[in-house]
Amino acid sequence: MATFPHVRVAGGPYERGRSYGQQAADRVATSIAAYREVFQAYASWDWAHVRAQADAYLPVISAHAPKAVEEMRGIADGVGADLADILAINVRTEVMFAARARQAEAARSAPLECSSIAVLPEASADGHTLIGQNWDWLLHCFDTVVVLEAEQEDGPDFVTVVEAGLLAKTGMNSSGIGLATNALVTDADRGEPALPYHVLLRMILDAEVLSDALTALQAGPRSSSANYLVAHRDGMAVNVEASPGDFSRLYLSYPDAGVALHTNHFLADRLAARDVSLWVMADSPFRLERLRTAIRAADGGLSIDDLGTLLGDHANYPSGICCHPDPRLDRLDQSATVASVLMDLDARAMWVADGHPCTAAYRRLDYGEFLSKPSPLRDGAPADVGG
Repeated sequence: MATFPHVRVAGGPYERGRSYGQQAADRVATSIAAYREVFQAYASWDWAHVRAQADAYLPVISAHAPKAVEEMRGIADGVGADLADILAINVRTEVMFAARARQAEAARSAPLECSSIAVLPEASADGHTLIGQNWDWLLHCFDTVVVLEAEQEDGPDFVTVVEAGLLAKTGMNSSGIGLATNALVTDADRGEPALPYHVLLRMILDAEVLSDALTALQAGPRSSSANYLVAHRDGMAVNVEASPGDFSRLYLSYPDAGVALHTNHFLADRLAARDVSLWVMADSPFRLERLRTAIRAADGGLSIDDLGTLLGDHANYPSGICCHPDPRLDRLDQSATVASVLMDLDARAMWVADGHPCTAAYRRLDYGEFLSKPSPLRDGAPADVGG
């Protein structure tokens, strides 16, 4: 694997987006071309129909996340594409999983997804807050991932490891927020226009504190299911399982003995929709149990190296925590661990494995200076509040 390229942007939303698009133009074009094929395979939609469907999301995004629209408009102009093209790849989750949920017999061949972990100070080797995940997705993404580094005039600076052209995925910001995520699917995932998954991820990276992240997930109706594992260097973390709808369809859980884990099925006891995640991603409970077993067996506090070892595990191969393509599946249904990302929120450091963590060495990215922008909420805070 080649090293994922780094894209650094600054300025207002449109300016950042345009710079992002210009720097990652080839990879964004690859994303658009790949999803053109994927949408046809998953939903039998040609690109003109995909663009028309995506356009239906624009009013609700404009109402609740206007900055995201400007960023996408800038990406499109930077690439030389239409806004509809960039909007389409940013609503790919809503289209793909809604199509699979509507076609239950096809759902068993849906691509696998992610394994996430957060470790609070009481469970970490050095008393820091750690968070990260394996991101498992379609094979074309090996050629589209970028490390996006954004300086904002209107919010915290942030870093995210993301598909080129998309707004955000796993990442961390200068105010101490760290984010990992997992796809979920219910029978309510019908692709009805509302706030899309990747727009919500982007909104969380604007959060100053943990409660801001929850507020972002309640900003408007959500279109799709997902789990958002959010931590803060204050030493707090929460899993927020979300199904389509409003604030009443958010389900919170907290770390157990200082560790929070999540894969791709709901853990909440009560849901307002029927969870079909296990039908779509039958490997999910086994990855979760494998993580739980490894955590229970750990001797002492967990380090970044320990987490990297956990995320390289191959039990239930090829559908393990470190996921490899299943040769029994069609090419467009095959998935793999595209990237593994670990973060130390206290040190403002990120470790990225460019591909499978079993073969790609984690490289440390030191963002101590880049993410040093002070949070406006810390001015005048008590002395024991983290910086």
